[in-house]
Amino acid sequence: MNKPFIVGIAGGSGSGKTFFLKRFLDHFTPDEVCLVSQDDYYIPVAHNMTAEENKLYNFDLPDTIDHDHFENDVYKLLNNQTIYKKEYTFNNPSLTPQLLEIKPAPVLIVEGLFILHFKGIANLLDMKIFVDADEDVALQRRLKRDLIERGYSNDDVLYKWVNHVVPAYKEYLLPYKNECDKVILNNTHTVEEILSVTEQLSKELREKVLVTKG
Repeated sequence: MNKPFIVGIAGGSGSGKTFFLKRFLDHFTPDEVCLVSQDDYYIPVAHNMTAEENKLYNFDLPDTIDHDHFENDVYKLLNNQTIYKKEYTFNNPSLTPQLLEIKPAPVLIVEGLFILHFKGIANLLDMKIFVDADEDVALQRRLKRDLIERGYSNDDVLYKWVNHVVPAYKEYLLPYKNECDKVILNNTHTVEEILSVTEQLSKELREKVLVTKG
């Protein structure tokens, strides 16, 4: 197999990156694309923490990620090797992490908050996509997700947002926005608009990569 075409998808918390990514992947078969998520490379620390320690711990810093392991796995996929990785369960002790099997494919998607900051990964990317949203929209999405899915209190979410999330976005992601090939403003809550954007992007990518490699 020829060298995969690497697409980097970066976005801050609440940008709607996960939903965008799912819709983007819908346009491809499993044999055409593989995905590596930065979140699966968090260094495990939460199991030793109290609730208060968890609230104060800043997960929005690059050194919370095992970026050497992250980068090494990206290189393995580039070299046509399958990787195995336990999924990240977002500090939820009731969830048993699955063992992810990620097989190489013509299109490799690497996603996460710090992928543009980690130069070893950023320099590998053939296309950089930046998913963004207005801060008030992003905060409402974060509140909805963390209150319902992760069991955080409203105060905990707001504390992390002000002290961790926004500063990390401004320092480790926003400076790279103008370097990206595509900037997607994702303030919408309608599926149709996201599907339209992802369809156009996937068509462009298919013509650029899969047709020539098919």
